[in-house]
Amino acid sequence: MYLEQLSLTDFRSYAQVELSLEPGVTVLVGSNGIGKTNLMEAIGYLATLSSHRVSSDAPLLRFGTERAMIRAKLVRGEQSTVLELEINSTRANRARINRSNPVRARDILGICQTVLFAPEDLALVKGDPSSRRRFLDELLVSLIPRHAATRSDYDRVLKQRNALLKSARAGKFSTGHEATLDVWDQHMARAGAELLHARLELVERLRPHLRNSYAGLTDGSKEAGAIYRSTLQGAVEDDGAVSDAGGPAEDLRLLSVDELTGRYIQAFASSRRKELERGISLVGPHRDELELVLGEAPAKGYASHGETWSMCLSLRLASYYVMLDDARTGGSAPILILDDVFAELDVQRRRKLAAIVSGAEQVLVTAAVEDDIPSELAGRRVKVIPGGIDEREDR
Repeated sequence: MYLEQLSLTDFRSYAQVELSLEPGVTVLVGSNGIGKTNLMEAIGYLATLSSHRVSSDAPLLRFGTERAMIRAKLVRGEQSTVLELEINSTRANRARINRSNPVRARDILGICQTVLFAPEDLALVKGDPSSRRRFLDELLVSLIPRHAATRSDYDRVLKQRNALLKSARAGKFSTGHEATLDVWDQHMARAGAELLHARLELVERLRPHLRNSYAGLTDGSKEAGAIYRSTLQGAVEDDGAVSDAGGPAEDLRLLSVDELTGRYIQAFASSRRKELERGISLVGPHRDELELVLGEAPAKGYASHGETWSMCLSLRLASYYVMLDDARTGGSAPILILDDVFAELDVQRRRKLAAIVSGAEQVLVTAAVEDDIPSELAGRRVKVIPGGIDEREDR
């Protein structure tokens, strides 16, 4: 799959811009702050309905406007698909597929698939657990779009349950509230079990690709790994550590969704007193951690700057290879986006990364300085200027 045409209206710095693309490597060159990343952000948003730079939609709208439009033409084999996504400030976002009637935005998930590398990826190693949970969930939804509803259901139930727990902490909790909490426990256990089951399967698919990708980017002296830490195995602290659960950790991968649901019901009962005291849900996928490991030590806090970058890149490459596995069984190969990444890498890592990704169906790269791009990524060059594209510099 590749992106043939991108059109933006009132998105970020662009009142209107048109970008024609083709398979293979395209490098967008322009000064820092000129708007290169805005173009890549729009493509990533079309794939995940979220930005790699901000947590809300408001900054995506050009200042003073109430909506933005992303239009894209995607080509897969002999078939083309036109996607239109309307981002609104005052109402729900809407989408169109091949100019049909409007649908929910999440109905387009899975049509455009991307893997986006960016400097913000350092948070995957150095940031808090929420960054790594988001990485897993975005990849999960890209692979299996119905899990967007799984995550939405879980977030909705979690919000309701937390509201009840907060009312208890404020002294407004009654026997009737406790019965209501039992009901929300059932809903949250089921939704949490479905999300946990899907995440555990995904981590198993990622692990060998993560190991091989890290070895390909480095001298191979350390092995990269990933361990999923669930609150079903004990309390997950802010640093990802899991407290002693009172015995050997159960291998949650062996349990069905129904069995995981039962484990959550038990865990909620055991932690109810603490949850009522603190007014917050202490057990569930929203507090889980994906621990990244280099050799014998956690990557967070122990990895050097170069190792941290290699781990971040390896995570993205691992997700790319998982998507390729799906593409071989009927899915679409993802578009690779490298947003201002090469400036952050030494020469050796630049060349290794370029050699790995150069064979992808479509690779989109941004750079402030063309000399940062390794020769292995030979291809089309596009000049980005304030407010648009300089067609005369397209080569």
